[in-house]
Parts: sequence; structure tokens; C-alpha cells
Amino acid sequence: MAETINVLLVEDSHADARLITEVFHDEKIMVTIEIVRDGVEAMEYLRSEKTKPDLIILDLNLPRKDGREVLAEIKEDSRLKTIPVVILTTSQSEEDILKSYKLNANCYVTKPIDLDQFIKIIKSIDEFWFSAVKFPRFSQPELEK
Repeated sequence: MAETINVLLVEDSHADARLITEVFHDEKIMVTIEIVRDGVEAMEYLRSEKTKPDLIILDLNLPRKDGREVLAEIKEDSRLKTIPVVILTTSQSEEDILKSYKLNANCYVTKPIDLDQFIKIIKSIDEFWFSAVKFPRFSQPELEK
């Protein structure tokens, strides 16, 4: 039996969040998606929940606390830093790309404006992260230290 993959989606666009969720569920992979709308909510979720996500999909341009700050906090926290973080953003800025990788993002994906291309990008994230990648499991207390 396949294990469920837990995803934290940090996305302030309701339309993008809905589309991402629909594409993941259409692919028939066992995925549970928790959606938070800003960086403050993301850090509250990550610091309070007993079950850590297997993967974080993070937009950079967020209200209250932007994705760059969230990424830095995740990667500085010993309990969170091993969770893979996929940056999914509209920014094509070389500065944002470089900074994200310097902050240890696991990959950087630019959201296309075209709907068909956007769906294709989400499916490629699904295919790679949910089919090929092995995630560390955080259920053992010694791993959370």
C-alpha cells in the first residue's frame, strides 16, 4: 500500500492553489495538501503541527512574511531544514533564483502565465516529487532532534 505524501502549499492565490490541488488529485497519487495563505501562517503551521509535511511548495511573493523569509526560517530550524522546499513563483528574477538556492531551496520553478503550461509544470512537479523522490519520515522522535 502506497504511503500518503503530505504537502504544505504556501500560496496566497486561491486560483493557483485550487488548480495545483486539482492537478495533484487528478494524478491519482495519495497526496494530502494543507494550504496556508501567507508566510506567518506557514511558520505557525510548521512550528505547531506534530506531523511535518513531506514537501513544501512555497510561493515567494506572499503577504505578511514573504517566501524568502519563510525559506530562510525553515532552513535555519533543525526540525524543519530537511523538508524539501520547492519554490513555485511568478518571479523570473535572477536575484530571486540565486537567493533561493543560497537559502537551500531544493528547486526553483517559475509559474507560466499560460494555463496549459501551468498545468504541465504542476504535473512535472507531481511526477518527479511524488513518483521518483524518497522522503525522510518524521514520525520517529529521534529524527526530529
